[in-house]
Amino acid sequence: MLRHFPSSDIACVHKQRDYIIAAITFFCVAFALVNDADATLAEQKVLGGCAWIFLLCFLHGESKEIRVQVGIAICFATVGEHFASPFMGGYTYRFHNVPAYVPPGHGMVYLTAVALARSGLFLKYAREIATFVVVACGLWSLWGVSGLGQGDAVGAMLFCVFLIYLFKGKSPLVYLAAFFITTWLEIIGTAVGTWKWAAIDPVLGWTQGNPPSGVSAWYCWVDSVAMGGSAPVMQGLKNVRQWFKSVKIGKNAYQGASDD
Repeated sequence: MLRHFPSSDIACVHKQRDYIIAAITFFCVAFALVNDADATLAEQKVLGGCAWIFLLCFLHGESKEIRVQVGIAICFATVGEHFASPFMGGYTYRFHNVPAYVPPGHGMVYLTAVALARSGLFLKYAREIATFVVVACGLWSLWGVSGLGQGDAVGAMLFCVFLIYLFKGKSPLVYLAAFFITTWLEIIGTAVGTWKWAAIDPVLGWTQGNPPSGVSAWYCWVDSVAMGGSAPVMQGLKNVRQWFKSVKIGKNAYQGASDD
């Protein structure tokens, strides 16, 4: 099952930038969520502005492809947030809104998953990390359906989806990294009351943990859309630039002919 993971003897380079991105994001997530627990709407907007600044600084040193992926992740995740929270009520933020820091936060979370996935640590210990994640998340899911808590059938289902991403998906290290950052933010966010998951999922009618044990599967979906959509988006942007260039050339040629 781990045959598509890098072997432990793979040559890897530890780039400081990757670890800095991850460390800052983990800290910023905790800082923002804890402070938002009793923040006003105005303070939420300030947190959102700070998140955009951090994200733009991170993107300054990234390739065009990664920037496009982050943009897609933000757009897709933000639409999903508005559908799943205010519209469907799968989980609810304190002000029944989508806080201003959430869109740039999704960008930072995605970039962190990418940075960790390409880091020397994850490349060298991919199989050990995968084993830890599967065991830890598996035990969490079993606890959720054991009857000891409020019940978490949705979490168990999402854990199965996460396993499919992990062992069949094209970017398993990104999904592994997503587990750590998303589990971190979900546990903190729900613990301090920044948001709360509905005890019964409004779509399936199943019990749901706060947060669901396999919640990282939702973020894996965002990651896969971002990675899969970057190529067509970049090609589309290239086509648009070429069209504008051809229009400009044609306009200049027409003006030159008119002057003659």
